[in-house]
Amino acid sequence: MRAESKGFWRKFALGVADIAVITVAAILAHWDRLLALELDLSLWIWFAANVATSITVLAIFGLYDIIFNSVGLPEILKTVLAAVVMGVANILFATLTLERFVTLKALFTYIAVWFCGCVGVRAYKRFITAIKFYISKADKNTKKIRVMVVGGGDAGTTLIKEMLLSDKISYQPVCVIDDAPEKIGKSVNGVRVVGTTNDIPMAVEKYEVKEIFVALPTVSKKRVSEIVTICKNSCKTVKILPGIYQLALGQVTIAKFREVDVQDLLGRDQVGVNLDEIMGYIENKRVLVTGGGGSIGSELCRQIATHNPETLIILDIYENNAYEIEQELKRKHPALKLLTLIASVRDKRKMRDVFEKYRPQIVFHAAAHKHVPLMETSPNEAVKNNVFGTLNVARCADEYGVETFVQISTDKAVNPTNIMGATKRICEMIVQCIGRHSQNTKFVAVRFGNVLGSNGSVIPLFKKQIAEGGPVTVTHKDIIRYFMTIPEAVSLVLQAGAYAKGGQIFVLDMGEPVRIYDLAYNLIKLSGYVPNVDIPIVCTGLRPGEKLYEERLMEEEGLQKTPNGLINIARPIDLDEAHLWQTLERMENEVLEESETMKKSVKELVPTYTIDKRDSIAEALHRATEQAKTDFIINERQA
Repeated sequence: MRAESKGFWRKFALGVADIAVITVAAILAHWDRLLALELDLSLWIWFAANVATSITVLAIFGLYDIIFNSVGLPEILKTVLAAVVMGVANILFATLTLERFVTLKALFTYIAVWFCGCVGVRAYKRFITAIKFYISKADKNTKKIRVMVVGGGDAGTTLIKEMLLSDKISYQPVCVIDDAPEKIGKSVNGVRVVGTTNDIPMAVEKYEVKEIFVALPTVSKKRVSEIVTICKNSCKTVKILPGIYQLALGQVTIAKFREVDVQDLLGRDQVGVNLDEIMGYIENKRVLVTGGGGSIGSELCRQIATHNPETLIILDIYENNAYEIEQELKRKHPALKLLTLIASVRDKRKMRDVFEKYRPQIVFHAAAHKHVPLMETSPNEAVKNNVFGTLNVARCADEYGVETFVQISTDKAVNPTNIMGATKRICEMIVQCIGRHSQNTKFVAVRFGNVLGSNGSVIPLFKKQIAEGGPVTVTHKDIIRYFMTIPEAVSLVLQAGAYAKGGQIFVLDMGEPVRIYDLAYNLIKLSGYVPNVDIPIVCTGLRPGEKLYEERLMEEEGLQKTPNGLINIARPIDLDEAHLWQTLERMENEVLEESETMKKSVKELVPTYTIDKRDSIAEALHRATEQAKTDFIINERQA
């Protein structure tokens, strides 16, 4: 009731203002008659008729149901149409009543003043805001953050309008950058377009810009990456409007801007997939995702859920992760038939029980230990989980006639020097060998590099370190890695499953490798700090088993293209299957006994793996002590 009452009095006040406008317009239009005191009845009838007609016409055009802060071109056009209607009504009045006092001069004066007055009472807040903007623009001491807007299109225009109209936004647009030559020198909502993207460094200094908003939702990711690269040299905070759908949904607001992520600097567009191919083999199928609560596994579940599976089975040993993705999917896909199981892939009996009961038709095996340094100090756990967990699930898939089995692998499996990479290479060998003889199941592995934003990846670590004031730690200045986003990697994994024929290793094209030091350096800049001045970058040294660079292929492998140019097939390497199974049988006993000879068995299967002789408990403790010393020094510098 309060809102309705407030709305009524608001409309009433606007009606009173309109009557005042009509009065002023009538006085100016008939000034001569008023001076001559010719106030006959016909003039009063004309005035009353105009009051009634004006309020009716304005109401019909919805000009009493407006929000003052949002008055713009649509409302002005409606007022123009209302003025035309009022002009026609006055001409009809003069014709029907033969009143000579409604002359063309009087009519023009009346309609002109009426129009300006009606617009003025509705746009008064816009005028006040504009005056405040020009005052604040001249005032260098204003408390608002001075912002450059890159993009003078629809998104930039809407964004500037929001900043100007809202009293709750602490941003002040001071200049616009746009690459369209015809816009240079012109204004967007009163804010001048001062140059192209090449002029960003100059404009940042000239207009004392504190933050840069990139409002280019329709521009390719590659172009945005180029613009962000220019912006980062200014050492100002850069924020980006996420995408074109924000325009379509009318959501171009300050709140929709996100901090620049390092993926904005990777310089390539989001990879695409053929959704029809994915739908073709997932729709109406029972799909099992092991490790379904992890970074890759949970994203697999999200994307599978959108492709109409008959049943989605999430299997994970960590109940909290499994619970979170389960609840998310229940909220977003209430009609999805979902089953969440807490179990370990190491447990042979449990895996047989799962396959026996639920008979999955497609299996995505993402369960694995993946952290290189941690696995160096717990190598037996890496073998138990990665090697024998994969062997358990793969054998069950073969035995119970699963249609497609997809093993999630990594570029660390190529010529591995650490235990984690070596175990993943053995997993690929297991998939290849079982797939070679399987009668019903297509076994494939998908190999990709580092995933931006995944648990334990460098980007969340860097952001946390920057937020804490530094330093940002990098193991080596020259270390490089391949990167993909989680949705990219998972989309390609799903499509690779559609290409599966059995025994293949799919290699995802991740573009050019990126230097980790450069990622840290650029992220500091994009956060508004000067690297190695405001936030230091500290190189801590390579960790055990860590390589300077990763490879996607071994020397014996070649690449075969698929219809999706970003998915390639590595040529299988011939394996001595008897030796593989004999070694695995021996390794199984060795890991259960925590035997030191286990690493020698791993090296038999993966010759590039280097056994670190320091890997005794005493040496592990020694390295932990040395790391603690390094951390202490870093903390002292920070303090």
